[in-house]
Amino acid sequence: MNRQARLRCTALLAATLFALVSCADSRTQIRIVGSSTVFPFTTAVAENFSRNNPEYLAPIVEATGTGGGIKLFCAGLGSRFPDVVNASRRMKASELRDCARNGAVHVVEIQVGIDGVVLAQGKGGAAFDLSLRDVYAALAAEPFGRPQTAKTWKDVNPALPAVRIEVIGPPPTSGTRDAFNELYMEPGCDTDPAMRELKKADSARHKTVCNKIREDGAYVEAGENDNLIVQKLAANPQSVGVLGFSFLERNLDTIRDVPIDGVMASYETISDFTYPAARPLFIYVKAQHVKAIRGLREFLDEYTSERAWGPGGYLQRRGLVPSPDSVREANRARAETLAPLAAEELA
Repeated sequence: MNRQARLRCTALLAATLFALVSCADSRTQIRIVGSSTVFPFTTAVAENFSRNNPEYLAPIVEATGTGGGIKLFCAGLGSRFPDVVNASRRMKASELRDCARNGAVHVVEIQVGIDGVVLAQGKGGAAFDLSLRDVYAALAAEPFGRPQTAKTWKDVNPALPAVRIEVIGPPPTSGTRDAFNELYMEPGCDTDPAMRELKKADSARHKTVCNKIREDGAYVEAGENDNLIVQKLAANPQSVGVLGFSFLERNLDTIRDVPIDGVMASYETISDFTYPAARPLFIYVKAQHVKAIRGLREFLDEYTSERAWGPGGYLQRRGLVPSPDSVREANRARAETLAPLAAEELA
């Protein structure tokens, strides 16, 4: 059997499985899981969808974290499994293959906007700027391949205050943690020429040295909820928190931005990616569920409308940075045609 025939058979089996599961365990609401960062934006869309489409039940939106949400999303096809997953990082090729193995052979990727992974502190703390190198050197288990000895920020950089290093951030299951490694830890590590050479010679060792975060209490995992990080920063102004830009924007009365490499986080610096830690946000949709779950098509129409994700739209008022016009146009077309995501597109 050739590859095309195998794909047809897989699609037929998946459709049959969905029909059988739907008959046995029907569901009349859209179910969405995933990133706590994307959660408030998707919740806002769900609220507007319900207001504009009263004939449909309100979607169920759960904050499970990106990694946990994708695992649930890819676990199978049918009404027992989520229709949509929020993601604060791009889906991995291995995750897409898991989806296909479990019958979800047609996954649609939609970039819904841009966010920044920001560092913040309580307003009562000593204000200071950090570089990507400072952040990496403070938090790596083996900074530049050497034992970690820094206790204060001054130990990392003499220009910084002698304040104990305490960074409150998300756990490994969070897409924000993945983005933090990608946007802070690796670039900070690679400021050292020896680390760039190590990447060429031994990529596995490079990944360990550049990504592994110290476990001696300097980095404190605060769960999947960025609101909890905000509360901890307000209670302990000397600490630094890792959170999404939208949470910073909503809590400027109690916390403030820590500039990175001299750049403040703002709509402008994130939208043009001059902020060093800007990242796209996504939702992933099972195309095979669109016809089977009532209202899912209309929900996608709401999410990709200009009144939602466009400049001045209600998602921007919630803290989302709109994607450029061309990106919104391309992703709206993807939502309309349900163009499938291919593993070859993913790193």
